[in-house]
Amino acid sequence: MGAHKVNATEASLLGFLHAGPMTGWDLVAAAQQRIGAFWSLTQSQVYRELAAMSEGGLIEAGEQGSRARRPYRLTDAGRQAFEDWCGSELAAENIRFPLLLVVMFGRDVPGGRLAEIIAEHRKIHAERLAEYERSRAAVPEEERDPYAMATRDFGIRYERAVLEWFAALPDVITGEDRR
Repeated sequence: MGAHKVNATEASLLGFLHAGPMTGWDLVAAAQQRIGAFWSLTQSQVYRELAAMSEGGLIEAGEQGSRARRPYRLTDAGRQAFEDWCGSELAAENIRFPLLLVVMFGRDVPGGRLAEIIAEHRKIHAERLAEYERSRAAVPEEERDPYAMATRDFGIRYERAVLEWFAALPDVITGEDRR
């Protein structure tokens, strides 16, 4: 039997399990908190992947605890699969930004709806930037994990870039009159 080639979702779960045993619920919560801004994982995905990884010998299920929660721990095969994934060529990122579709076809969007959508999304991105900046400021300098800070910094820079893009949109798209 050859080594199990993991996908990015499995790799993220194996990555979390390096810190120690976690239940499916713990993994969903960790994913939402630590990678939710740039990698989405649903509860059903997590449990499906846990079952497959357990069957593949990458993780082992512990004894069932309270509320039918079962902790999973990383095996040597799981550590190796994670290491192999880290050494493999990563898939290219894909921009899937539904707002861009609406803007692309903006000429055909009825009434002032495009301007409303732009305003809604501008607000969402401004709030997300503020939250990233608040969460960065909440961690004392000496306690900052450079890896977590690097991903948070990407989020901050991304949100700033998106907000700059909004500011540069022509008035015909935003519905504003900035003369």
